[in-house]
Amino acid sequence: MSSDIMKVSRNTPNAPESSFSTQTVAFSHYNNISAQLPLDPGSGQIVAGGAREQARQCLTNIKAILESIDHTMDDVVKTTIFLTNTSDIEAVNEVYASFFNDSLPTRTDVAVAALPMDDALLQIDAVVANGEGTPPQDSLDLVKVSRNTPNAPESSFSTQTVAFSHYNNISAQLPLDPGSGQIVAGGAREQARQCLTNIKAILESIDHTMDDVVKTTIFLTNTSDTEAVSEVCAEFFPDYVPARTVVNASALPMGALVQIDTVVSHGDGTPPQLPEDTSLLVIEASNTENAPAAPYSHTVAFSHYNHISGQLPVDPTTREVVDGGAREQAGQCLTNIKAIVESVDHAIDDVVKLNVQVKDVSDIDAVNSVCASFFNGALPAKTTIGVSDIPLGALVQIDAVVSNCEGTPPQA
Repeated sequence: MSSDIMKVSRNTPNAPESSFSTQTVAFSHYNNISAQLPLDPGSGQIVAGGAREQARQCLTNIKAILESIDHTMDDVVKTTIFLTNTSDIEAVNEVYASFFNDSLPTRTDVAVAALPMDDALLQIDAVVANGEGTPPQDSLDLVKVSRNTPNAPESSFSTQTVAFSHYNNISAQLPLDPGSGQIVAGGAREQARQCLTNIKAILESIDHTMDDVVKTTIFLTNTSDTEAVSEVCAEFFPDYVPARTVVNASALPMGALVQIDTVVSHGDGTPPQLPEDTSLLVIEASNTENAPAAPYSHTVAFSHYNHISGQLPVDPTTREVVDGGAREQAGQCLTNIKAIVESVDHAIDDVVKLNVQVKDVSDIDAVNSVCASFFNGALPAKTTIGVSDIPLGALVQIDAVVSNCEGTPPQA
């Protein structure tokens, strides 16, 4: 595969700009869009109104970014909606579907403790299909393949799985029994098992397996459930453990304790890619002693992307959270990401997207300045949320998506 594919970073004045992130970073066949707050790009202020009006502005900003790079909303394959109150989901739904003419993207809804601006009720980020690729790739008229199965919970506001090129994007799964549509009985352990059972059913419906998962993001309303959920994950991933980030949710839809989001490899690609050319791409999972040991893979590469597990501000030698405040902790998180990226012969400037969780949103400016200091080229796209708790009592956690020019090889 080509090793000189370019990362294309772009901004438009028709959407809110930031000194600490790029609105859209395209690499190969995907665009990564920074989370959009409900800001009017002219005034830089939160729009008047409630969740309905704010959702419309977030989506309008995403639409403006996409149109600035000759894309449309129907190229969106996944959205993540961060809300301060899950009761606003219904209001969001009232405007959401009107932005799409084609099948709806996959979707994740999660309530968080805080957002980067006090008056914001929600923010939305997106992953977007990029059929033309990035230079020197030839433009391909790739097809977006959207599918549902009755063996997993269905929704009027999302599609269970949307495949494009060499990735499947799966809607976050709640612990719902697909027959009854109700949360399963039990605690976090039972709910995690149902989430993963739903993911497994979706994958099997499209002739994939759990071993095709490259990244899981586990949303928990109580981080003390992490160990129980990890034990259940081990049942579903006995031989290979994908990259993982655990995120504290202030609430989840339907009062769930657990919700699991996944990124899935799609080796056969989508038409007109030829299965005989692509179905043998290898998932490359690796770890390095230069980052904190974890019960999951530090990095999982597939095709033209690497997925980095959430990094806590832990010194890999002492295995302790570093001294200092959010600035020092952010520096350690990024140092760990840098070490992981360098261990697979990449550089920090290959990062296309950062996902940042902070325990105190007043620390965002300090964290942003540290993040910017790690990059020599254009800054990545970024999503930042405030959470009530981070594992190990940390103040900051960061994960990353990294461009992978060389791709992953076909098996011999």
